[in-house]
Amino acid sequence: MPEVRLTLTDRRRAGVLLHLSSLGEGALGAAGRRFVDWLADAGFSVWQVLPVGPPGFDGSPYWLGSDFAGNPAFIDPAEAPEPRGPAWEAFLAEQAHWLEDYALFTVLQRAHPDSGWTGWPQALRERDPAALRRAGETYGEALEAVRVEQFAFHEQWRRLREHAHGRGVGLFGDLPIYVAPEGADTWACRGQFRLDASGLPSVVAGVPPDYFSADGQLWGNPLYDWDLMRRDRFLHWRRRVAQQLRRFDLLRVDHFRGLAAHWVVPAGASTAREGHWQATPGGELLDALAQDHPGLPLVAEDLGVITPDVEELRGRHGLPGMHVLQFGFDGSGDNPHLPHMHRHDSVVYTGTHDNDTLLGWERALDPGTRWRVGFYLRASPCEIPEAMLRAALGSVARLAVLTLQDLLGLGAEARFNTPGTTVGNWSWRLPAGAADAALAERCLLLNRTYGRAG
Repeated sequence: MPEVRLTLTDRRRAGVLLHLSSLGEGALGAAGRRFVDWLADAGFSVWQVLPVGPPGFDGSPYWLGSDFAGNPAFIDPAEAPEPRGPAWEAFLAEQAHWLEDYALFTVLQRAHPDSGWTGWPQALRERDPAALRRAGETYGEALEAVRVEQFAFHEQWRRLREHAHGRGVGLFGDLPIYVAPEGADTWACRGQFRLDASGLPSVVAGVPPDYFSADGQLWGNPLYDWDLMRRDRFLHWRRRVAQQLRRFDLLRVDHFRGLAAHWVVPAGASTAREGHWQATPGGELLDALAQDHPGLPLVAEDLGVITPDVEELRGRHGLPGMHVLQFGFDGSGDNPHLPHMHRHDSVVYTGTHDNDTLLGWERALDPGTRWRVGFYLRASPCEIPEAMLRAALGSVARLAVLTLQDLLGLGAEARFNTPGTTVGNWSWRLPAGAADAALAERCLLLNRTYGRAG
């Protein structure tokens, strides 16, 4: 699809964070268009979603089976396109650099359900050309089915985006900084990662100990071989960003601080304490991306402990950062998440997909923090969720993003993800009829009041 993008940081705008999965099966069809129409009627001009690739075993969109493929669960079977003609041929040619590897990986994964690719027969694990050719002959029909599936995702996404643009709504995506260890990308692009002879990570990703975690966080993703990436001018990264910018008008880079320096933990370590910092050539990478995409429509997820080198990297490339209101009330008047500390070149959230809803958050506050929030917002406890929405919309940040759960006034039962847990996440669904005309009318009034309605 052509790279026609709306500029989403050019003026005061408001958006809604709602992942496609919350619309249920077939979100790229009629359900997605209805939600776009609701957004436009409500004065929102941005729809933010989480990563849209095949999710992990627990449904996590941040543990992707592929950086390039789309999640087939989002396809509307009632609107499946015919795999023929110029659109089909153009899709096969444009996506050739990943599609065949992904299709073969998918069918081999189904044929070996009891292990990841590092447990496959050696010839397949090592991508022996003869073994891959035989597999292609054996699984020919299944391979074609995967191609057709991805074509359907591609075409339905194109139609949804065209509909969104027609209503003045831009799409805002999310790019995880790392990939899953047993995904299609590590199998097909093994040299891009720091893997051992058997294909397992020799070092893994995480973050060091901090105020929130005495042992740090051990994520387990394989790390990139940045020396090799420098030599091929970051081809893998440039391709993964290009793929997402074919789908989105704006793209958030998750864990942006990892582009300044990344935390390296030896494989087999019991905690992230055993890691160390290593410099990342993020400046060179962003220079290369800026050549591919003038204006570089990226947002830096710069949450957590951010050092001057991260701020310098973000600022030098003119990337908006993030503020999250729920993080602002630690008692410090210069907390960067408080509205009076916000930057124009930023995106403000009441909370992200990892936060509780505003109602659930307010109910869980300790008395001291609840007092500080109420004093700052001049709101009683029952008024705090609404006051937080208004504080985000009233911020000087050019883009304010609200979760639909908060617009609906829902409690902790509607929380989308609780970090550090593996049960009950990513499963919230938008109740039928909840995003109705009355809610759109109220949101339109709010967006007009704070100068954000397009």
